[in-house]
Amino acid sequence: MDNAGECCSTQLIDGDGVFNVDGLERFIKEVQLRECGLSYAVVSIMGPQSSGKSTLLNHLFRTNFREMDAYKGRSQTTKGIWMAKAAAIEPCTIVLDLEGTDGRERGEDDTAFEKQSALFALAVSDIVLINMWCHDIGREQAANKPLLKTVFQVMMRLFSPRKTTLMFVIRDKTRTPLENLEPLLREDVQKIWDNVPKPQAHKETPLSEFFNVQVVALSSFEEKEELFKEQVASLRQQFFHSITPGGLAGDRRGVVPASGFSFSAQQIWKIIKENKDLDLPAHKVMVATVRCEEIAHEKFNSFAENEEWCHLEEAAQTGPVAGFGGKLSSIIDACLSGYGMEATYFDEGVRTSKQKQLQERLLQLVQPAFHSVLGHIRSGTLDKFKEAFEKALNGGEDFSSAAHNCSQHYMALFDEACADAVIEQAKWDTSKVREKFRRDVDAHIASVRADKLSELTKAYEAKLSGALAGPVEALLDEANEKTWLSIRSLLRRETESAVSGFSGALSGFDIDERSKEKMLSSLQDYAKGVVEGKAREEAGRVLIRMKDRFSTLFSHDNDSMPRVWTGKEDIRAITKTARSASLKLLSVMTAVRLDDEPDNIEKTLALALLDSKSATSTAERSITTVDPLASSTWEEIPPSRTLLSPVQCKSLWRQFKIETEYTVTQAISAQEANKRNNNWMPPPWAIVALIVLGFNEFMTLLRNPLYLGVIFVGFLLIKAIWVQLDISGEFQNGALPGLLSISTKFVPTIMNLLKKLAEEGQVPAQRSPASRSKTSPNRVGAQSGMSSTGSSEVIFENGTEYTSPSKED
Repeated sequence: MDNAGECCSTQLIDGDGVFNVDGLERFIKEVQLRECGLSYAVVSIMGPQSSGKSTLLNHLFRTNFREMDAYKGRSQTTKGIWMAKAAAIEPCTIVLDLEGTDGRERGEDDTAFEKQSALFALAVSDIVLINMWCHDIGREQAANKPLLKTVFQVMMRLFSPRKTTLMFVIRDKTRTPLENLEPLLREDVQKIWDNVPKPQAHKETPLSEFFNVQVVALSSFEEKEELFKEQVASLRQQFFHSITPGGLAGDRRGVVPASGFSFSAQQIWKIIKENKDLDLPAHKVMVATVRCEEIAHEKFNSFAENEEWCHLEEAAQTGPVAGFGGKLSSIIDACLSGYGMEATYFDEGVRTSKQKQLQERLLQLVQPAFHSVLGHIRSGTLDKFKEAFEKALNGGEDFSSAAHNCSQHYMALFDEACADAVIEQAKWDTSKVREKFRRDVDAHIASVRADKLSELTKAYEAKLSGALAGPVEALLDEANEKTWLSIRSLLRRETESAVSGFSGALSGFDIDERSKEKMLSSLQDYAKGVVEGKAREEAGRVLIRMKDRFSTLFSHDNDSMPRVWTGKEDIRAITKTARSASLKLLSVMTAVRLDDEPDNIEKTLALALLDSKSATSTAERSITTVDPLASSTWEEIPPSRTLLSPVQCKSLWRQFKIETEYTVTQAISAQEANKRNNNWMPPPWAIVALIVLGFNEFMTLLRNPLYLGVIFVGFLLIKAIWVQLDISGEFQNGALPGLLSISTKFVPTIMNLLKKLAEEGQVPAQRSPASRSKTSPNRVGAQSGMSSTGSSEVIFENGTEYTSPSKED
């Protein structure tokens, strides 16, 4: 790169058509082109070789392009395309010096580079200077007419209208006035335009839509240098503020922002070199796309590394962030504003599209944090709602009122928190999160309602169970013909009371009538279930109940006093009565009777189990009749209400009779034993016979009183033996057991009795008369008392001795 004062220049494209990318980047950086935005202009010049193009540019823009040395002859000085910055001109003006046409160095047929460079100049330049000799005006093959024809044709086919200024610079002006030369040039250009084949879209497009044609004339640099410089200085003034409306480059429709100039130039030259169609607007869009993507990428990375955003993202992971939406919206807005400032000069459609994409990327980046914040808001608000709801219920507030008030309050709080978290640029719909929060609230209310209703239901079920179980058990224990009537009455009364209370309690839970009726019906079914369950439980113990009832009625009289089997009781009648009562209990326990429908179960059981005819043998009954209990179901009772089937009743009755038979047998035995014990007196006829036949003996006793004493002593002795042996008690258990017991105790009792009598006889004989005489009357009385006591002790001792062998036996 060459430097001369403020001028910077570099070769953009060399003679072989190679684009100098690195040189262009250095040039742009050196002249700070990127910061210019749209405030820059591009001027190019084309014309025949050695026509003084470089000289004109150096004087016009104070550049330092290489000029031809006239003393060395005419030859190609500029090879390829060079570029430089115009010195001391505002706005920033880039000057392109193109290789001359019709050069002998490239030959007669090598015009490809000329066309390519001409197309390139028209594509990138706002102003194109066409340098031509004055004497070439009017010539068909002069003034670059063939080149203009080709360029116009290609531009009409490839370019959309872009106002480019074509400034014909007439060199070495002669005495012919400019007013006469300018119409000729304009006419030539118009002819070229009119004769160029146009696409359908531009059939009627005038030349003025594509080009602004201007003509200037300059005196000869060699012959009239001073005049030339004055005219160039005057022309230079037109390039100041050239981009303002009405200026040489006033039409800015196709301008590429300065930051995209390098890429745009590279792509245009690449497409031209590859002989591809060049559509300028599409190219402009392409340039804008690349540059806007680069700017968007830079802004996105800048946002991702933004410290404030990083803090917000980190905070969003742990809990709700106050002012999250406002803070994040501000950061995003700053990022988008920065993008807009840098991309403001690019194609509006592309710029807007890429800005939208940048915004979408930014929102996609922040969306997880946004959802995280919403999640924390939802969970936090739900926890607060649960706590407040529980507190309201514990405070005694009605369930439906507490649910309504708490849900409304915390839904409003949730909406406020969501509004605080909403990002302005996103305008994301939070209705789904709100709906999910609403479902969470409703689910919690439903869960608490279910728990409360469950507790309430269990409480009333427990109340019903306590009110029914005990009384039903007692009624079934006292089974009679009114048992199930009493149970039905009890069930109806308790159920109505419970249903009434339960219905009143349910009114505070805001449930629909259908659900309420279902719960009340369920409570009624539960009450019936309690009764049925207790009935089935008691049915499992029916045999024990039957035996207890039989034992009670059989062993106690009507006054509930224990029976003493004296021999006068009708055991058969008592047994029948007790069995009938037990059968009544069995018939009550055979089925659940809550519907007040009559049945014949009791009659069937009585006929089958108590009827005297049923005592006939099983073989005979099977031949003559059909057993009514030979079935697993009752005719009137469905299986769901059956507690004991006919076959089970028959089996239970058989077992009942077997287990109560011993009680009856014992009663009969006790009665017979009592009869025997009470018949110790002889019959009356025997007494009369004794009196008649024993009259002589009776008279003998009257005549001899000594016999009476002997008989009295014998009676006393027999009485003592009777008492000692407890003969009446021994025979209470039967004759044979009594005889066996007496036989084992008789001999020891007699021996003990005789031994005691002998000992009592020896005591007075051992005492001396003196001692007896010395004994005081009191002493004698005491001794007699002692003797009497000793005598009684002997009897007691005899009894003891009598009892002792019995125990040993």
